[in-house]
Amino acid sequence: MTEPLKIAVAGLGTVGASTVKLLTEKAELIRQRTGRRVEVVAVSARSRGKDRGVDLSTFRWFDDPVAMAADGGADVVVELIGGSEGPARRTVETALETGRHVVTANKALIAHHGTALAKAAEGRGLSLAFEASVAGGIPIIKGLREGLAANDITEVHGILNGTCNYILTEMRRTGRDFADVLAEAQALGYAEADPSFDIDGVDAAHKLAVLTAVAFGCPVDFANVHVEGIRHVSAVDFDYADQLGYRIKLLGIARRLDGGVEQRVHPCMVPKDTPIAAVDGVFNAVVAQGDFVQRVVFVGRGAGAGPTASAVVADIVDIARGCRTATFGVPVDRLSRLEPLPMSARQGAYYVRLMVVDRPGVIADIAAAMRDENVSMEQMLQRGRAPDEGVPVVLTTHDTDEASMQRALAVIAAQQSVLEPPRMIRIESF
Repeated sequence: MTEPLKIAVAGLGTVGASTVKLLTEKAELIRQRTGRRVEVVAVSARSRGKDRGVDLSTFRWFDDPVAMAADGGADVVVELIGGSEGPARRTVETALETGRHVVTANKALIAHHGTALAKAAEGRGLSLAFEASVAGGIPIIKGLREGLAANDITEVHGILNGTCNYILTEMRRTGRDFADVLAEAQALGYAEADPSFDIDGVDAAHKLAVLTAVAFGCPVDFANVHVEGIRHVSAVDFDYADQLGYRIKLLGIARRLDGGVEQRVHPCMVPKDTPIAAVDGVFNAVVAQGDFVQRVVFVGRGAGAGPTASAVVADIVDIARGCRTATFGVPVDRLSRLEPLPMSARQGAYYVRLMVVDRPGVIADIAAAMRDENVSMEQMLQRGRAPDEGVPVVLTTHDTDEASMQRALAVIAAQQSVLEPPRMIRIESF
């Protein structure tokens, strides 16, 4: 008879508790699908007495997750603590050092230390699995690494943060400002009390760095992800976007180009008829472009206890079945060293919103600044007249490079007739 696979769970927040619950309630289904029993044998968290809605009385309790990783009697350590350093990192490193497989939902840990941890795991014949670290219940890691293994992936992009997608969706639907919708998201539990990691794009950037490594078979390179958040997006931008035929989304975009790889997270205007434009609320979506499969779209819940626990258990099931795959689809010593491309090299169109004094010659000055940087305007919108007062002017450009666009905006911002810093959103046609 095959021995049971023994699991130790570090971190009993909503995802950790849900993972224990799922492994307990679906034990027979998992046994049928893997051919062996999967049993939780140990758990660790900061507070022992907290009611987590699941019976923990039969498991060994550890106050210290690192001690559990070293001596928990487990085959697999599931790390659900979070954070790129501290107990989370030490727990994972200790588990690998002592010969235990690791399953984690920790995107920050993988984004910052994934390559080194993968080397440690592969050197010992162990699994380092992180399906739950990106897009919650969407099986995007397995989709890229296994389902699309025969394809050269040239691009992956997506909505990687449900909090931002909810905020942008509600701003569009209701016409309310960013601060008002953020407060609502916090009240509903969609945003943290300190929402900086979400709304400033850091969470999405962690996930994009992980996706890039899996999609292109390269080392994780979070340091070279360009990151912008959504604080500067205004309700008025949604009105103009609608007129122009776009939706506004915070996207993570990774492209493999002849000169290397670009990784960027920022608000984008995308055409209304693209699949990703229709993904609203707290949902995530990831689009991959392969040479044989062409375009594949993954959509689902990107967070939450149930979907994330489902992804965690999917990795445990693989280990129970004896499935072993290189961490990033390619053994660490064969990962491609792709040159990071700077944001200044980005090619594409732009949306720009200006607040200017309404008097003759202003538009000509703006056009001259763009002409001097070889930036070509596609269209311009101006509402109403208010002589010698501020009026909004919106323009879009034909494709140009980021460096030229930024130089033109710097000249425009310095003009006395421009009353506020220019607001720019990149247009992505996909």
